[in-house]
Amino acid sequence: MQMAVSLPLSDAPGGAEYLRAVLRSPVYEVAQVTPLQTMDKISSRLGNTILVKREDRQPVHSFKLRGAYAMIASLTEEQKAHGVITASAGNHAQGVAFSGNRLGIKTLIVMPVSTADIKVDAVRSFGGEVLLHGANFDEAKAKAITLAQQQGMTFVPPFDHPMVIAGQGTLAMELLQQDAHLDRVFVPVGGGGLAAGVAVLIKQLMPQIKVIGVEAEDSACLRAALDAGHPVDLARVGLFAEGVAVKRIGDETFRLCREYLDDVITVDSDAICAAVKDLFEDVRAIAEPSGALALAGLKKYVQQHNIQGERLAHILSGANVNFHGLRYVSERCELGEQREALLAVTIPEQKGSFLKFCQLLGGRAVTEFNYRYADADHACIFVGVRLTRGRAERLEIINELNSGGYQVVDLSDDEMAKLHVRYMVGGRPSKPLRERLYSFEFPESPGALLKFLQTLGTHWNISLFHYRSHGTDFGRVLAGFELSQSEPEFDQHLKALGYDCHDETDNPSFRFFLQG
Repeated sequence: MQMAVSLPLSDAPGGAEYLRAVLRSPVYEVAQVTPLQTMDKISSRLGNTILVKREDRQPVHSFKLRGAYAMIASLTEEQKAHGVITASAGNHAQGVAFSGNRLGIKTLIVMPVSTADIKVDAVRSFGGEVLLHGANFDEAKAKAITLAQQQGMTFVPPFDHPMVIAGQGTLAMELLQQDAHLDRVFVPVGGGGLAAGVAVLIKQLMPQIKVIGVEAEDSACLRAALDAGHPVDLARVGLFAEGVAVKRIGDETFRLCREYLDDVITVDSDAICAAVKDLFEDVRAIAEPSGALALAGLKKYVQQHNIQGERLAHILSGANVNFHGLRYVSERCELGEQREALLAVTIPEQKGSFLKFCQLLGGRAVTEFNYRYADADHACIFVGVRLTRGRAERLEIINELNSGGYQVVDLSDDEMAKLHVRYMVGGRPSKPLRERLYSFEFPESPGALLKFLQTLGTHWNISLFHYRSHGTDFGRVLAGFELSQSEPEFDQHLKALGYDCHDETDNPSFRFFLQG
């Protein structure tokens, strides 16, 4: 829903109309022609020429400036006089604020109350007025649309608008001018504005170039829409790559992506972390997770399709990363590159057991070793092992340990083990407990923990609790409760709490290291 706008594009523009809009776009009044750089290290590793489009070099450090300025500049003088409004906790907010400031237009940005100060300050530094409202993006957006109607302001959507899409398409025009011999272009997908703009432009001019959309596995709204045949709401959205954490793809962006994208691939958070590291090591860029998404997809696509000797470009879409979030990226990137195995191994509780275990590893480097005395017979250790040959070597190690008489459970893909249990090994209760375990996503805002304790902690005993900040807008929490298997009242309180949660009671890492 948005205010009426006089547009040079029809409601459902064709490819030729989008091409004309891109060619006439005024975005270079504010945007930069960003570099297309060769990534020498990863090119050598993958056997292809890998190029990165550096949208982190824009004045707002992301591509979002293009679409925001294209739409705002297209408004009538009357609409400009009334100002513009949007809802965003990220890069779109900064793009709108910067564009409005350059055009001398009032901009009001509605941001969730939990938005990190660094983002609020950035919007204000670009000249935007900030209104903190609501616990999440949906509540902020509803408030923005209400204010737009009440005050006659124009709502600037983050992706689902023809002028926004055309603005993002200017990036593809630059790509073709910088390298007309590309074989494939990899584009991150959140709401689909960038992917739609890039795909429709490239297919008008050089249709032989393949355009591949890349989504985060836990926010793959385009994949869900393609499977259903129309846009659908995801039940939940992972927030690690927050720049693409979109529940529902736009109607117009879906129409274009379905028609013009050649393929779509999804990647997990560990692969994104590995791509962040690749970008830093190759071109010294520090990408936000969504900014490295396209490279993560490129790497996976090359491996799946055994691509060799091609020119492959990907878009580094943004670099507005919270510095403290890099700790999480650093911890997880080795797993994303299949350079580390995490194992639960049962060994005899006797002198020399650790030495014998390390000898059996054959000189491989141990990256992590967690242990606490539990009983007189056996010890269960949480161990990390450095890999040089990826998944095949991981299976080889497990087989070697099994052959040596050790019981082994592979935790390399166990999210709870990687997020929580590795920091809690040895914390067993002193008596048997009837215990259920849950993982939660807390909003990183004042009062979040208090709400949790008031809703659950005064009714049931909390037997375990672990939280570690990763510098994002939400916190990952692991909590145990003394409960029987069936307590409907507890489930009702969980629903009242309103935080995303999952029952983790049967998780193997919990059973090995924490359960009584």
